[in-house]
Amino acid sequence: MSAKNKFGEKILSGEFTVTVEINSPKGTDVFHEIKGLEQMVEMVDAVNICDCPMANMRMSPITTAHIVHELTGIEAIPHFTCRDRNIIALQSELLGAWALGIKNILAITGDPPQRGDHPHATGVFEVDSAGLVKLAKELNRGFDLSGNELRGSTDFIVGVACNPGAEDLNAEIDRLKQKIDSGADFIQTQPIYDPDVLLRFRDRTSNLGVPILAGILPLKSHKMAVHLNDKVPGISIPLKYIERMKKGPEEGVAIAMEFMEQILPYVNGFHIMPLGNTATAIELLNYIDTIKVRKVI
Repeated sequence: MSAKNKFGEKILSGEFTVTVEINSPKGTDVFHEIKGLEQMVEMVDAVNICDCPMANMRMSPITTAHIVHELTGIEAIPHFTCRDRNIIALQSELLGAWALGIKNILAITGDPPQRGDHPHATGVFEVDSAGLVKLAKELNRGFDLSGNELRGSTDFIVGVACNPGAEDLNAEIDRLKQKIDSGADFIQTQPIYDPDVLLRFRDRTSNLGVPILAGILPLKSHKMAVHLNDKVPGISIPLKYIERMKKGPEEGVAIAMEFMEQILPYVNGFHIMPLGNTATAIELLNYIDTIKVRKVI
């Protein structure tokens, strides 16, 4: 592994690791999306760049990741979905990403096009996320998927997503094991709000030996809390938190802080999803700095 991949070295060594998530721009103004990152340079280990989330067209996450690293020095983790590329394009883009200095990726299957702003687009899905992990690891070995030797190999650190609150947790864990068997190096979870959900998941996966970063999505309103709890599969928000959100958005930050402190002993770090709110991200990152000392004592 390249010595320049500080995030990869840190997470693989078992150190407490923190990431934050941003979107690529809907257009060419990348600076609007990343302007808050310069305030987080000393606070985060890497920045996740979503890949056309919810199947809504945005700038290439590879391009955004390269710009983020060039302008801020923060390691980037572009998401790669299987929705928009066949196995030739996936390999080609991964090789290009490596040439641009990108050392980490998150392999995800991706939302179907029907959910997004181009519902008549054709989804590819030639492989799923486990297949994409295997593909990336073959490039690391110096070969393409057809067994042809490359002139120069990659050395990606490959992450995967999972949902600890999935309704069918057995099936979710089975899929996670497939990803790990394919070579996944770390896990970033979907948003969690209930400590019991995280603990149940940890009890079932503690033998997998892969670092887990818990997903933290601060609630912005009571309406958001109700919607996530009632309409989004796999997200369970304790009723006491939903009730507290009637007090205002500041309660969302307070709830996130309480939750992080509760689960601190059971995770390898946090993945913050601030929905573009730089102030919220910095507030949570400052709080993490105060509590993560307890993780290493």
